[in-house]
Amino acid sequence: TTTTTTTTTTAMVKISPYAVATVLALATNVDAFVGPSPSVLSGSTKLQMSAYPSSADDILWTPSIKTGERDDLLGPMTKYCEDLYSVTRRKTRTVTCGPIQFGSDHPIVRQTMATTDTANVDASIEQIMRCADKGFDLIRITVQGKREANAAAKIREGLFKKGYDIPLCADMHFQPVVAQLVADAVEKIRINPGNFADGRKDFEEKVYESEADYVKEREYLVEAMLPLVQKCKDLNRCMRIGTNHGSLSSRVLSYYGDTPRGMVESALEFADICRSQDYHNFVFSMKASNPLVMVQSYRLLASEMYRLDWDYPLHLGVTEAGEGEDGRMKSAVGIGTLLADGLGDTVRVSLTEDPEFEYEPCNRLSEMAEGRLAATNPEAAARQSAVKKYVDTRDITTYSRRVGTLPTKKEGEKVDVEQFLNPNGSVISYISPKMLSEGNAPYLYKELGFKTAVGMPFKDIATSDSVFMRELPATDDSNARTALRRMMEVGTGVIVPAEELKENPLENAVALVSLTEAVKSNGEIPEGAIRLAVEIDGSEDDDTIAKVKDLDPVMIFIAIDEELSQLHASRRIFEILKTNEINVPAIHHYKSSVADSNDLALELGTKIGSLLTDGNGDGILIEQVGETNFSVEFLRNTGFSLLQGCRMRNTKTEFVSCPSCGRTLFDLQETTAKITEATGHLPGVTVAVMGCIVNGPGEMADADFGYVGTLPGKVDLYYGKEVVRKNIPNDDAVESLVELIKEYGMWKEKEVEEEVEEAVAA
Repeated sequence: TTTTTTTTTTAMVKISPYAVATVLALATNVDAFVGPSPSVLSGSTKLQMSAYPSSADDILWTPSIKTGERDDLLGPMTKYCEDLYSVTRRKTRTVTCGPIQFGSDHPIVRQTMATTDTANVDASIEQIMRCADKGFDLIRITVQGKREANAAAKIREGLFKKGYDIPLCADMHFQPVVAQLVADAVEKIRINPGNFADGRKDFEEKVYESEADYVKEREYLVEAMLPLVQKCKDLNRCMRIGTNHGSLSSRVLSYYGDTPRGMVESALEFADICRSQDYHNFVFSMKASNPLVMVQSYRLLASEMYRLDWDYPLHLGVTEAGEGEDGRMKSAVGIGTLLADGLGDTVRVSLTEDPEFEYEPCNRLSEMAEGRLAATNPEAAARQSAVKKYVDTRDITTYSRRVGTLPTKKEGEKVDVEQFLNPNGSVISYISPKMLSEGNAPYLYKELGFKTAVGMPFKDIATSDSVFMRELPATDDSNARTALRRMMEVGTGVIVPAEELKENPLENAVALVSLTEAVKSNGEIPEGAIRLAVEIDGSEDDDTIAKVKDLDPVMIFIAIDEELSQLHASRRIFEILKTNEINVPAIHHYKSSVADSNDLALELGTKIGSLLTDGNGDGILIEQVGETNFSVEFLRNTGFSLLQGCRMRNTKTEFVSCPSCGRTLFDLQETTAKITEATGHLPGVTVAVMGCIVNGPGEMADADFGYVGTLPGKVDLYYGKEVVRKNIPNDDAVESLVELIKEYGMWKEKEVEEEVEEAVAA
């Protein structure tokens, strides 16, 4: 989808007419470039800005949500996506950004952000070219002041001269005047409503007695914003109104709280200013480091746009997602969930890695989304239409998790079934008989996350809650059977297909039966089995699924038939369970043939995360199929990462780590690695690692502790939103962070892992 042309030794460089016009102007005056007129770019007639409102009193603002005026005038919100039962892109207008276009009539735009110091023009040009060569369609750069604005003009000119017309976006905070300056040079301006003009970050409680008290402060927003709107309209520049959960203004926080509603209302105010000038070349974003907040905010915004009859495109991203599989997982949970409902026109995956490495996950998420569209993919359309009819009653304005009722131990049972699942979300691991062969059991215990004492396993914080086996070891394999018995004795469920248990009995195993067969047999289980589990594939009729209530299984496996849309078939199952007040824990049984760990994280985050973000699901079972060779330990950790990314169960430290940019005041990747090594063993603790404080203390909204660059070579440490230690040298800062965590009573020492060899000897 990239429009960028790159140079080779054999191909002639092609540059768009837009680029030619712009580079000529840049060559004339780099520091104060005036771009081509709108007539050059669009052929439209330029309107005089004086014909439009010039004060807050003159602007037609979106009716108030607080007073109920919006509901009275426009009616209630009725939808948030085009179609609840098939994947259809939300219809949007086309927004132009230099040579590329955003919107539902165009491919999803892939973008990233440069990490170089913008003032270093040569380094920035080189990195941007690498990103363009990788396949990105747009690059964002930081612009802190006039120096960087002038550098942005030189970067733009240098890229054109090298044959690259990839558009640039200036990332603006606090500097309305500088935003006007840089608009001369780049194709897009990103503004943050939380600090562009409304940036006071004192977090002092201010009580607004009425709506009038709140809105009377809009005048200074208008004064700051109107000149930029005029500039962008005159030059046909694009704008992103990019709200961030961590940087809502004190004014918005005081009135709406730290909420998705506050994020949406903040963005709507700035959009009203743009619309008052008949300027519509903008997109929205609603970013948060918490995927649940992010998903709810975008859905709420989309729903508001439907009832306002607005059609602006959406830029999707989970901010400060982190690195590695965890960063990709968290991004996929948020971005993938929205794309699965047809929301989103441009994507950025924010990783604490070099920007080039963001392309693969960004592109893969976009490809998966485009592959699900019913309008252009007959196979996807067939799977979606094959799902039996149901009524989707999800409330997208709030998050409420369906929590399955855990089984209770019955009189006479020899194992504790209450521990087979976890109330905060369960991970079930697939294992095979050969993993239990003589000498292998101690290694399997470690892979499953057990601690051992004198060779005996016991559960830890991130131990698999249960295991699933398609085949059992032979009845005369005493070593394998002993290993299974020891796991069951400490509360680990062993789930086995009923047909296998009939041929190869295992006392106290859970018998897995298809729901259809379970209904026929009235829930009968093989001799020796302790409980029933049922598997639902989505092909069953409503009445059959409703009979789960009578069968009283210990859990449900949701393993969707390949001929059905996993998303919609699963949603239907949960609707039937809700209607019939069936509270049996539901485990998503996901079968994967991917061989790349990053791809697995993206798949899981998109396909299962899109269900967990709606509160639908009590756990995950990942089963490999085909020639893949992920270890049991890796798949277990991946399952726990999914649950943590969906804010269900914390089994390790949560890191909110910014992806780095030109403002970063230390080596973010190296520092993040050090902090992870020092503090990564603290489940329930959240640490924010921020290269700068551009968005204010609000960036620590989701964190217990903050590690923030403030001056070159210096770091401030935060507890919540309060700075508690200032100007700590970089070399001492990680150790100081550890001491701070200890000071607040949230530290524990790392456990020394017992060597497997010792366990074998025992």
